[in-house]
Amino acid sequence: MFGRSFFKYIIPVMLILFFRNDLFAQRQMEKLGRGVIAVRQAEDTVYVGWRILGTDPEDLAFNLYRQTGIQPAVKLNELPLTAGTNYVDSNAPAAQSYSYYIRPVLNAKERAASQAFKLPTNSLIQQYLTIPLRTPKGYTPNDISVGDLDGDGEYDIVLHQTGRARDNSFNGITDPAIFQAYKMDGTFLWEINLGKNIREGAHYTQFMVYDLDGDGIAEFACKTADGTIDGLGKVIGDGTKDWRNDNGRILSGPEFFTIFSGKTGEALATVDYIPERGDIAGWGGKGGNGKNDKIGNRVDRFTACIAYLDGVHPSVVMCRGYYGRTVLAAWDWRDGKLTSRWVFDSKDGRNPYSGMGNHGLSVADVDGDGKDEIIYGSMCVDDNGKGLYTTVLRHGDALHVSDLDPERPGLEVFGVHEIEEGTKGPGAAVYDARTGEILWKGSEDEDVGRGVAENIDNTRIGAQMWWSGSNGLHDIKGNRIGDQPRSTNFLIWWDADLSRELLDGNHIDKYNGGRLFTANGCVSNNGSKSTPALSADLFGDWREEVIFRAYDNQSLRIYTTTIPTTHRNYTFMHDPQYRLSIAWQNVGYNQPPHTGFYFGNGMKKAPKPNIVLIEPIKK
Repeated sequence: MFGRSFFKYIIPVMLILFFRNDLFAQRQMEKLGRGVIAVRQAEDTVYVGWRILGTDPEDLAFNLYRQTGIQPAVKLNELPLTAGTNYVDSNAPAAQSYSYYIRPVLNAKERAASQAFKLPTNSLIQQYLTIPLRTPKGYTPNDISVGDLDGDGEYDIVLHQTGRARDNSFNGITDPAIFQAYKMDGTFLWEINLGKNIREGAHYTQFMVYDLDGDGIAEFACKTADGTIDGLGKVIGDGTKDWRNDNGRILSGPEFFTIFSGKTGEALATVDYIPERGDIAGWGGKGGNGKNDKIGNRVDRFTACIAYLDGVHPSVVMCRGYYGRTVLAAWDWRDGKLTSRWVFDSKDGRNPYSGMGNHGLSVADVDGDGKDEIIYGSMCVDDNGKGLYTTVLRHGDALHVSDLDPERPGLEVFGVHEIEEGTKGPGAAVYDARTGEILWKGSEDEDVGRGVAENIDNTRIGAQMWWSGSNGLHDIKGNRIGDQPRSTNFLIWWDADLSRELLDGNHIDKYNGGRLFTANGCVSNNGSKSTPALSADLFGDWREEVIFRAYDNQSLRIYTTTIPTTHRNYTFMHDPQYRLSIAWQNVGYNQPPHTGFYFGNGMKKAPKPNIVLIEPIKK
């Protein structure tokens, strides 16, 4: 009665549509506080925001309290707040100091108070927090990741300080990569120096910050080598070794993978990096000299991510190669032990999974079984370490995974692709995230370097897409529907509606709506890519914050929106796909995070995440 295509496509789609979250085990995720933030909008006006948790009941309401100086706290709202989790206090002159906190209300009863946010006397009219830095001489603050490093329920920062760097295609000595950890109030926690035997550059050092062992406190993980110094001053390997060759490249010597304590920076476990270099020329493509790559251009192309491969616990996946041979190595950090979970290896160019990687990746549960897959550019690796499919669309620079087309069940992938070494094919394409079926393709045989997909037009439903040379804004079916945005870089949820805004350099624009915000005194990272140090839902309501470095490189500024909204949603950080997007945002060519469901104009109510929040273990 039914053909094979029915069982191949329709049955899995029905499972995605009709399986309820509670049929799967719950993912362990960090237990967050309410993330109360207060910023002064005017001389007598303060904007206050706070978060809803992914596990909160739907009918949870809030009371907002303000304490002025040493006076008793007063409730600012007459009735419990049931709409957006933000409030504008228009009776807060700057001459006083204030503390703001909320109390959840359930069944007409108040619950425990949140941690308070304090505004000092004569607080400035500004919508950012300042974090002073200990930037080494000659270094520049670059990528950031976040995690709860001390178990207090709020995010802390891990910052990559970059000195002299070199792209893989160039020779030359680099400075050691340095990582520093700070609390949001500027408290310095630790510093890790990767040493002379780790080269500095966008493709070398990918770092992961996440609670890997379920103790409620995040770890820090990255590739290390002889001479790496942990947060307690301990040297990993042999600190006397210098494996740099005459070109400044590091093509010999041991390579390690290390898990560090997020609380102290101490090295907790170190193992040999998987995979080892092997044949330097065996990773595909050509080197910077135009010949077969024997200079180390392709062998030292790294990516990384966090994925819930068993559906409950996070694993860290360290990856090497994408122009040719591609290897993904999954690791588990449990009970003080670091163990290999699986290794995926495309091995050589005869394998259709070779050469399909990007300067980045994404993680999502593409098949609805509660476990994550790794979307590695133009291919996908299943939760068990086996190849799920390859589209053979080849290498590219930008990748976006979400429910981009709410008319279709499941997730879609939009990416752009390069023309390299005689390859041909579409410069931009959309494919089904579960099967790899190509749904749309364009810019045939063109080399496309950048592209974005998201709902940025607040008059339309579904994602729009645009790319270098797209000559317009297109709907997810490929139809031209408007002018191309000026920026093809980053995205942010910032204003009062559900559609997303354009984040480029140090400013935010509304598609067909003009400039919304400029972070004067700040600068973006990574040249023309103009990416922030980080953009994520760090505190306040569901809208995203953005972190930039100040011009003098001696501080960070964390900007938050002050635009009230009535839209109510739990924090994006409790949507598993979005939270994992923040973990991999620093990888390669930074890409904006996406939710695991359609979030935008005309959206349905966001699905409840199937998660359990982990109480920090007191040690």
